[in-house]
Parts: sequence; C-alpha cells; structure tokens
Amino acid sequence: MGDGLLSHIDEHGAARMVDVSGKAVTHRRAVAEAAIHMKAETLAMILDGRVAKGDALAVARVAGIMAAKRTSDLIPLCHPLALTHAAIEFEPIVEGVRIQAVVETTGTTGVEMEALTAAGVAALTLYDMCKAVDRGMSIDGLRLLEKVGGKSGTWLREREPQ
Repeated sequence: MGDGLLSHIDEHGAARMVDVSGKAVTHRRAVAEAAIHMKAETLAMILDGRVAKGDALAVARVAGIMAAKRTSDLIPLCHPLALTHAAIEFEPIVEGVRIQAVVETTGTTGVEMEALTAAGVAALTLYDMCKAVDRGMSIDGLRLLEKVGGKSGTWLREREPQ
C-alpha cells in the first residue's frame, strides 16, 4: 500500500475485503497497548487478588488472547488468521494498569488488528471485573506500538519522553 489509498475501498467507493492471495507468506508480529485508569484502592484490590469476581489479571489475559483469535468475527473486513502466538502482559502504573498485547502469525497479512483488539478487550475485561467498586475507571491509549513483517517491513512508534 503506502500510496495513500484506502485498501478496503474499491474504485466505486464500496467496502471490500482486500485480496491477499498474491502477497508473500512471511512472519508477522504486532504489539499494541492500552491503559486502564482507576482509583488506587481498585488497583490494590487487583494486585492483591481481592476482586470479588476472581483473579482479574488472569481473566483479562485469557480474554485478550481469545479476542485476538476472534478479531475477524468483530472487525468486518479482517481476514481470519491462524495465529502462532498471542500474549498479554500487565504493568501497574500510577493508579492503573498498562496492557501490552503481542500477536504473531506466519501468513499473507498482518496482525495489527488482532493486537489492538487483544489489548482493548483485556482492558474492557478489567473494567468489567472491577466496575462494582469503581465505575469511574477509564480506558485510553489504545495504539499500535510495533508492526513487523510483510512488504512494508518494520514500523515502530516513536516513544514519548517519560
């Protein structure tokens, strides 16, 4: 792509699924992140394993992995992919949790949407697990950090200064 045209729109302006049959099979990897912000007390409950619904991080990890596997069921023009790896990691931050999703495949199209979906669903699951005690939580910062593989090669988001 890279020509400024939208690949999911045909010459008549209609939505279409991109034909990837002529693309090379390569190893593809994408990393995405999101953050969920909450009261300090809510974060402590998560980290101490005191959430009434159970182990919030374990449930969110499984939800994120499941979401990566089902992305094409949620995003209409995504190709169904045979993923070779999906992982969700959590990092406590000031009054919240940073979520990072890593997704990989060997195929003809990338896994950016799968990584973004995984991070987003993991964040939504933490919200669901904790909403009874903290309805003021907010989710933000859903973004792609890295994309590797395919014709366009590697793309890395420039890190903001800390």
